Amino acid sequence: VQVVESGGGLVQPGGSLRLSCAASGSIFSFTVMGWYRQAPGKQRELVAAILNGDSPNYADSVKGRFTISRDNAENTGYLQMNSLTPEDTAVYYCNAEIRRTRSGRAYNAWGQGTQVTVSS
Repeated sequence: VQVVESGGGLVQPGGSLRLSCAASGSIFSFTVMGWYRQAPGKQRELVAAILNGDSPNYADSVKGRFTISRDNAENTGYLQMNSLTPEDTAVYYCNAEIRRTRSGRAYNAWGQGTQVTVSS
């Protein structure tokens, strides 16, 4: 089972993108816990997270512009990104909790990332 992100690409400043995260393979449950990003030469940083049913948390740099959501029934998570700036350019990673079977133990997994480039 792999975590697969999609929806990245090249967008102009001020534009929007919607990233998706889903599991490939047979699973019992898939819960997106958060989105992270890593820009060239920088450490991976938290962008947005939903933990234990609490209200979403956002990095200060994306508050008011990004929205994290998930559809547990569809085993999919999303990151809606609006008003993008060149500073948002990075590889975006999805972090999810996976349970392969009803009785199986849940484990945490990362996707391979999707590139987001904001440039005119």
